[in-house]
Amino acid sequence: MNHLLRVLALATVLLGSGCASLSHAESDRAEAIAVQARSTEVDCQRADRCALDSPLRALAGRAFTESTPERPQHYATLLDEGEGALVARLNLLRSATRSIDLQTYIFDKDDSARLVIDELLAASRRGVKVRVLIDQLSAISDLEILGALSGAHQNFQLRVYNPTFGKARLNYFDYAGSVLCCFRRFNQRMHNKLLVIDDAIGVVGGRNYQDDYYDWDREYNFRDRDVLIAGPEARAMAANFDAFWRAQRSVPAERLNDVGRTLLRQGVPTLPPATFRRPERVQRVSAEANDIDFVTRSFVDTALPVASVRYVADLPRKHRREKADAPLAGQHVTEPQLDALIASAQKEVILQTPYLVLSKPAQKLFRELRKRPQPPRVVVSSNSLAATDNPIVYALSYKYKRRNMRELGFNIFEYKPFPLDAPVDYRNLLPDPIAVPDGADDSGRNPLIGGSAAGSNARGGSDGGSNGTGKQGPVNHPRTGSAYQNARERRRAAGSEVETRLLRTETRPSFLGSKAVNKPLPVTRKGARMGLHAKSLVVDRRIGVVGTHNFDPRSENYNTEGAVIIDDPVFAEELAQSILRDTHPQNSWTVAPRAKPPVLSGLNYSVGKASEALPILDFWPWRYATDYEFKPGPDCPQPLPRQDPDFHRCYSAVGDFPEVNVGPKWLLVRMLTAFGAGLVPIL
Repeated sequence: MNHLLRVLALATVLLGSGCASLSHAESDRAEAIAVQARSTEVDCQRADRCALDSPLRALAGRAFTESTPERPQHYATLLDEGEGALVARLNLLRSATRSIDLQTYIFDKDDSARLVIDELLAASRRGVKVRVLIDQLSAISDLEILGALSGAHQNFQLRVYNPTFGKARLNYFDYAGSVLCCFRRFNQRMHNKLLVIDDAIGVVGGRNYQDDYYDWDREYNFRDRDVLIAGPEARAMAANFDAFWRAQRSVPAERLNDVGRTLLRQGVPTLPPATFRRPERVQRVSAEANDIDFVTRSFVDTALPVASVRYVADLPRKHRREKADAPLAGQHVTEPQLDALIASAQKEVILQTPYLVLSKPAQKLFRELRKRPQPPRVVVSSNSLAATDNPIVYALSYKYKRRNMRELGFNIFEYKPFPLDAPVDYRNLLPDPIAVPDGADDSGRNPLIGGSAAGSNARGGSDGGSNGTGKQGPVNHPRTGSAYQNARERRRAAGSEVETRLLRTETRPSFLGSKAVNKPLPVTRKGARMGLHAKSLVVDRRIGVVGTHNFDPRSENYNTEGAVIIDDPVFAEELAQSILRDTHPQNSWTVAPRAKPPVLSGLNYSVGKASEALPILDFWPWRYATDYEFKPGPDCPQPLPRQDPDFHRCYSAVGDFPEVNVGPKWLLVRMLTAFGAGLVPIL
């Protein structure tokens, strides 16, 4: 009966989509059309393929020179600022002499994505071997662009991972059919993000190829983080990429049914001309990518020599369906190693994740930490409802706030939609430029943005964050003058609300995660807002992790993930300061228990706990915890941890969902948590 339902579902999809699969012969013909059209001309005959002379690429050469087989040496640079991360990528693409391997989940066709596409094609014309691997669900679905890229150049190859029904572009029938006939496979996504240049230098982190990952979207941008690694471990990154490239689920774009049909019908299309929405911005970052002084100052001078680097990543075999009694050893790679790091913590765990939804194994892990005679302090930086790109997932983190705080001991900070001290060029978030703050360099970027600030903190002491006593130190950034205050006020008044176009979210490719369901909620202010997307971990200020793993059930069970693990106290301190900056009162609300009412507090707690434990319904509206805003003053000179006796004197409650504008503020989340507990495994 189950098999019959699957057959009927597939038939429904084929009828609804109007696009039956190509025959093997038709696919061969389409591939032949693309291959025949590929240019064989190479613009450069030099051995270095006319690569840009880049001090960033030279950093890899320095690492290899200093390495021995027994003691490999590396350099690591945190890429905190979005536009700066794009500049670094452009510089690396232009510096490639042999190969470029790019792997990503989302690849759009907006300004930043098109800029990268043009650079990849330019590299292929120089003679560099370029391989691009994109996940099907949220990457390029424009058949004209895919057709054009499939026949662009002999040095350029494009493959699509796990294409549902062998297509690049899905419709609603495809979504429905995937849920009915092949739900698990449809949800198995390649979430890895990786860029490797010449097998010598690599970039790993949360950023996809879309404007909102580089602070270029006028409505909503992600606070994200990458790490750039120069040295021998880039070879491990290249080997992992190659495993995905050769996987059965990685299909050449020209062999997809709808792309192949386009090729059979009209031949290889011409790549549409670039029509940049903000050409002056494109010109600026392009010039910066060629500027040796800028690249040196931004990415090379801030690089840290690190003692131990490991790239850990799942392999495509994670997506194979094993028999119930088959061992899982070797399938899951990233999750067990991250769990082991957390379990090894002695004093502190600093975790940053956009989606605070814990699997049962993760809950058990943190409960074991909590049972120790001296449990390590756990700091969690995550999204508020106003900042998140995914309200459904936030609903589940909201449901279990009591458990996360009381049973697991989390100290939770929820990111604000309008952070006042984010690592971002604030001019990108406004429709008109603002005055350059005191202390900014010639580019208009504050020198504290990116790796330089955290790097100076790591070497010269803390500038905020934990001071070792459990309390956070004062924040003293240069963005405190009149220009900065002016920026604050103008951000509140300028900008526009979230666009009517639907923003994509990374993590929910089921029917529950359709574009119509998952987008940021309306907020009470106008302006370009931000949401947290960085996935990072620091253990005991000794080990730092930057990667793609969201520390949630989807990352554990469905997606393939990757991360860089660096065992180095200086780097770990720099990463810790970067995360703790996001928890400062300018950027986050503190989650804490409500002040106990004089009567019936025990009854309210007991009923709320019982309601939370229900598998389906969760109807109790008076929650254990809420969000708090710090109130600085003579008696409250610096932020306090929620456990401090003076906490409620120095903080004021701002509600469960501050700055969210959904009518009754609790309505949407309450409706979702009423049935959301059962969705944890797929969310």
